[in-house]
Amino acid sequence: MPGQFEPLPGGGAAVALDDVEISIIRSLAVQLLELIGPGPAENTSDDPLAELFADGPSEPPSDPVLRRLFPDAYVDPEGTPRAEEAEEQRAHSAEFRRYTENDLRAGKRENALAVIRALDALASASASAGGDGAVLKLSPDESRRWLGALNDLRLAIGSRLEITDEDDSDLLYRLPDEDPRKPMVMAYLWLGGLQETLVATLMP
Repeated sequence: MPGQFEPLPGGGAAVALDDVEISIIRSLAVQLLELIGPGPAENTSDDPLAELFADGPSEPPSDPVLRRLFPDAYVDPEGTPRAEEAEEQRAHSAEFRRYTENDLRAGKRENALAVIRALDALASASASAGGDGAVLKLSPDESRRWLGALNDLRLAIGSRLEITDEDDSDLLYRLPDEDPRKPMVMAYLWLGGLQETLVATLMP
């Protein structure tokens, strides 16, 4: 089980994590949470209907990581559109973003919080047992939250590393140890392995 998720009988997944791995994932999840930002302000209306129709931002985030996490919905897959088409795409993307980004941020925030809470409990169990880590066990619903958070973490790190396609990822394996990006690269590749094995546990 070390280093990879395995399916649990009856659903869910489990993985053995040592104390260092617990600390790394938790730290990354906290950073992701800080990047996504806080939830609604305390003085927000308690009316759920008002919450449902609350407007979100209409412009893409300025931070490149947030742009990766919350991309424009309307992008021409064929390349650069004509000026009038580009303007229409921007208008559609802005409208879509207004009504979806708040919910998307809330979902990503909840996924990151689920990871942090699970790791806090795991760290406590590890400490009670004398250290050296413990086995994390996730229900199917928790597994899906973890999968979402792992995907967001890899997107965030990939954005910082300026990874845009699979060829870029292949180059990371050949970075020399003295390259300052190496620790981030190792985290990116490690999280990718966790993500891949977690996906496998959710497949029927």
